[in-house]
Amino acid sequence: MKALGMVETKGLSCALESLDAMLKTAEVGYVGQKRVGSGFVTILVDGDVAAVKAAVDAGAEAAQRLGELRSVHVIPRPADHLREGFGV
Repeated sequence: MKALGMVETKGLSCALESLDAMLKTAEVGYVGQKRVGSGFVTILVDGDVAAVKAAVDAGAEAAQRLGELRSVHVIPRPADHLREGFGV
């Protein structure tokens, strides 16, 4: 079962720290990043639901240590059109 995980931070350096933690914590794939304006960066990963949840938790913790965590979310079994619509 696939899932899509997102961690949104303020600033690129915090996003990279978050991504590093996610990739080191669980077997997830890096999908990409979206810059959503005002310095916000959303990092996207995918993989099995449990792995994505663990990775997002680790990424959120890393971003929170830097004081720049804005949002986290995991979508289990995302619709195919979701990826197409958002270009991820």
